[in-house]
Amino acid sequence: MGCFLLVVVLYFSFEIEKLYRLKYIEIDSKLKEVSGVEFDKYQRLWAINDGGDGAYLYQVQNNGEIKRKILISNGKNIDWEDMTQDDFGHFFIGDFGNNDRNRNWLTIYKIENPIDIKSNETTAEIIKFSFPKKAIPKLDSSSGNVDEIINNIEHENIAVNYDLEAFVYFKNQLYLFTKNREEPFDGKTNLFRVGGYAANFEAEYINSFTTCTTFKMSCWITSAAMSPDRTKLVLLDSNRLWLYENWHEDNFFTGDVYIIDLGIITQKESVTFVDNDLIVFTDEEFNGIGGNAYKIKLSEAKLNKVQSAEL
Repeated sequence: MGCFLLVVVLYFSFEIEKLYRLKYIEIDSKLKEVSGVEFDKYQRLWAINDGGDGAYLYQVQNNGEIKRKILISNGKNIDWEDMTQDDFGHFFIGDFGNNDRNRNWLTIYKIENPIDIKSNETTAEIIKFSFPKKAIPKLDSSSGNVDEIINNIEHENIAVNYDLEAFVYFKNQLYLFTKNREEPFDGKTNLFRVGGYAANFEAEYINSFTTCTTFKMSCWITSAAMSPDRTKLVLLDSNRLWLYENWHEDNFFTGDVYIIDLGIITQKESVTFVDNDLIVFTDEEFNGIGGNAYKIKLSEAKLNKVQSAEL
């Protein structure tokens, strides 16, 4: 028993050390639940808090402390979950967390490039979207005749409300990656698309990808990021980065796929590219572990290839 406990302790110590080798900064304790990060064109770090905070965008200094916060005056933080930006540096903030899957319409706020915001307040363009409805059979079981029941099936269009914590901007569109809460858990994240401008949309389904099916809390996709040259996509879960390259058109899941091990499982909630090689991700503090931002270079990371691009 003693040997087993020693092995467990050594394993977790190794996994913690693997993560902490990547530590960049300890994040200000006022940002307890960082759910999205982006760098502006001056390489300044910006962050948002998860639901429960005000509708604020925070500038974070190199020492992890908050330097500035900007109020989005027409925004509301119901459940902010991720950020992305377009080629002009406009930020998109996803208010689309849906843990209970009871929100029919979800919101994305588009704000001007933070470089151009001179005051501590700005207004946003508002993008609204819902997920497509699904035809669900509705049986009339009053008859005991199975053939008659089948012949008289009615269908009801039911809204499928996905939980969602990750998105990216790509070629004037926004791409959404769902957080799987299905029972039984099948490990899939679904890829949807909506427009990148103020309007109401029904999200368009593109494809799905299975991360893992073992322990759902380690498989959930919690953030996404696109490299500045738009050739690399990463998805984040609690202990991995999923790297996608060489996809076809906008079907990211058709490309080469690699896994990057990030060490011990922590509540990793946001990821972004600094440049085409350097990635920053964050986690929340729990029992003295986490609450940091970390850096990793793709050129130096150990990549485990799990899928080759479709021809």
